[in-house]
Amino acid sequence: MTMNPKTLRIGIVGAGLIGGKRALAIKHTGKGILAAVADVNQKSAEALAAKYGASAETDWKKLIARKDIDVVVVAVPNAFTKKIVIAALRHGKHVLSEKPFGINAKEAKAMAEAARKSRCVAKAGFNHRFQAAMLKAHEIYKEGGIGKIFIIRARYGHGGRPGMEKEWRFNKKLSGGGELLDQGVHLIDLARWFGGEPTTVYGLAQTKFWRTKLEDNVFVLMRNNTVTVSFHVSTTNWKNLFSFEIFGDKGYLRIDGKGGSYGEEVLTWGRRRPGAAPDTKVFKFPGSDESWEREWKNFTGAIAGRNKVIGDAMDGLRTNQIVEALYRSSREHKEIKVKLT
Repeated sequence: MTMNPKTLRIGIVGAGLIGGKRALAIKHTGKGILAAVADVNQKSAEALAAKYGASAETDWKKLIARKDIDVVVVAVPNAFTKKIVIAALRHGKHVLSEKPFGINAKEAKAMAEAARKSRCVAKAGFNHRFQAAMLKAHEIYKEGGIGKIFIIRARYGHGGRPGMEKEWRFNKKLSGGGELLDQGVHLIDLARWFGGEPTTVYGLAQTKFWRTKLEDNVFVLMRNNTVTVSFHVSTTNWKNLFSFEIFGDKGYLRIDGKGGSYGEEVLTWGRRRPGAAPDTKVFKFPGSDESWEREWKNFTGAIAGRNKVIGDAMDGLRTNQIVEALYRSSREHKEIKVKLT
């Protein structure tokens, strides 16, 4: 079931910050028309809808049942994702759901199965793959620019803000987990994209600062036969931070920043010279974060049958399976073998 991206009629469920980013990406790319917005907060739904000439609903079920809606974007707290995604797919709608793809692997598996049965395009919102620096790094890697990867090292963190522990992300009933499910899933997804699937993981999920039962810092080791990954995600950086490094036998790639408060996107490509300092080339990507627009183009292109979707339902499922293995590792204080669907 392919469609012209320009004529797609889109409904957004969730009128918060991310729903707003998705609406702006639709406008900037010209790929589709925002037709409706649903949110339990009527004022929020009406405000976002009015901005783009769409209609507003407080009941998401009414939105997905509309025959004039082709695509549904799900941008709600994690606990509500599954039922909305599955219902939308059963109504024959293409779906882009923000990460994480449900609060656990069981939910992700149910959504992936619903997507398979519907034959609609279902995408997990892994917009970090579409950062300009990340795309360039992946291109260099695929062209053999750093040889065979053997180490990936990353850091990602929120600056933290007063009252953060009272936000929905620290409410397990709404989020399903803490920092690992929030920013950690992005690093897991990127590590899989560059280094392949892990076979074993070791994780340490800790509550170091915020008065909450959910983790605010996570330390992770993942490995397979060739690549070892280490990363730290945190809500106690006191300044937003993003750093992603990939080391190969012929060189390295380092991405710092991702725009906005995380700093300018900068990619450093170092090519190994035995016995001498590496040759380096620096790529800078100033300006706003356009990953949302690039991801939207990929998604609508897949609906039109022009390209393969990057970051599909199976990517969402496998990421959640790795998350569950990491939580288990933290509880049991041991390395865990990963069994991926």
